[in-house]
Amino acid sequence: MQDDLFGDVPPLKPPATPKKSLGVQAVPANDRILALANTLPSLLRMGVSTWSYPGWEGLIWDGPYDPSLLSRKGLTALSQHPLMRTVCVDRTFWRPLSVEQYAQMAAQVPEDFRFMVKCPNAVTDALVRSEEGKGQRHNPAFLDAQLALDQFVLPCMQGLGEKLGVLVFQLSPLPWDLLRKPAELMSRLSLVLAATRHALSERPDVIVAVEVRDPLLLEDGFVKVLQAHGATMCLGLHGKMPPIEQQLPTLRKLWPTPLVCRWNLNISFGPFGYPEAQEKHRPFNEIRTADPHTRLLLARTIAGITRAGHTAFVTISNDAEGCAPQSIVLLAEQLQELAP
Repeated sequence: MQDDLFGDVPPLKPPATPKKSLGVQAVPANDRILALANTLPSLLRMGVSTWSYPGWEGLIWDGPYDPSLLSRKGLTALSQHPLMRTVCVDRTFWRPLSVEQYAQMAAQVPEDFRFMVKCPNAVTDALVRSEEGKGQRHNPAFLDAQLALDQFVLPCMQGLGEKLGVLVFQLSPLPWDLLRKPAELMSRLSLVLAATRHALSERPDVIVAVEVRDPLLLEDGFVKVLQAHGATMCLGLHGKMPPIEQQLPTLRKLWPTPLVCRWNLNISFGPFGYPEAQEKHRPFNEIRTADPHTRLLLARTIAGITRAGHTAFVTISNDAEGCAPQSIVLLAEQLQELAP
């Protein structure tokens, strides 16, 4: 007698719901990460620059996700990682965001999370860029205080509210005709910082930082302008600037001051090394260009500033060592070793 060909077959089940329809889920923190988080200074906030990398599967995300979904929905999962207490919103450099867009980001993170945001380049670029990103002609709105308020400071304040942590003015590499007139440049910068600080009169906790891409600007005139308006220098760690040990003397002149640091590119790649770094580091899931020297000096700087009672914001890019989340873990371990 022929067996029933279908008797042992279970009824068909509906297909599993794709991950992308469920949003982005965080990978559960392991005991090592939780223990590290508990040893870090409470005044320290570490984080990454963006949150759209599928290569962080198993480090931040619980599985594979499309970059477009991570860009839209990944912030909540990122902010659940015990070592991630800030993020640098880099895309504002290329295009201003609205109050509503900032508010949407703020709604995705816990109450204790803080944002670091970059000013649009319409304000901080001395030259108008081509579609390829190259400077072409002088920018008439360069360091325009009113434009800085309208396109940057006020939308950040209104949209992010209490979750706004740092406003960063990154001055792109300047043409020689401006670099040879430092007094004029500092006068423009002073007006922007004065307007910013006035707008923040009821938010003294918000840090205002200026990052430069020209080593010539690390001089006393720059320090005096920052001090006059309650601002600090952002340590910009990348190929266009000297290594961290050569920037720290300028930071010391600002003491006492909070720390703002953006570790964007391993200095070994040089001033124009982003494409090479991206090619070497992709898919950004492991350390491929370790820089223990910078990591140690950065850890010592964090320890000194936080022990003195000042806040530290540190964000790291994949191009610093190959994988930003793993660089943050290594930096946390370095801080653990330095703990008294």
